[in-house]
Amino acid sequence: MSLKQRLTDDMKAAMKSGDKDSLGVIRLVNAAIKQKEVDERIQLDDAQVLAVLDKMVKQRKDSVSQYETANRQDLADVERAEIAVIERYLPAKLGEAEIVAAIDAAIAETGAAGAADMGKLMAVLKPKLAGQADMGQVSALVKKKLAG
Repeated sequence: MSLKQRLTDDMKAAMKSGDKDSLGVIRLVNAAIKQKEVDERIQLDDAQVLAVLDKMVKQRKDSVSQYETANRQDLADVERAEIAVIERYLPAKLGEAEIVAAIDAAIAETGAAGAADMGKLMAVLKPKLAGQADMGQVSALVKKKLAG
């Protein structure tokens, strides 16, 4: 079952069960997916849907930090609840050892040797690790690998 179909089925289940919190977040996700499809005039596949979900989680994490800075714990809690619902649709996060293994494989594949090859390396890694790893962490690990 595709990710979009799973979202639709879960939305229907949330409607039937009266789970208003999950329903609202799933509707936001579906709207974001639909917006991207309309803007780019394409049908999103699972990898592209994961990218949308990843972006939504990142936006909410940014909001949580801003709300906490402003001492608005109530709003931060709402954002955290939305993150929890969105993360149900993301694949399990990879550990650092698995990320390093993927980086090593990408280095072997691209022949990257120094910091100048970082862009080429990240272009290979991003589609492989989308939704499974924090790309900021991946970037830091790549820099470390290429430097040393």
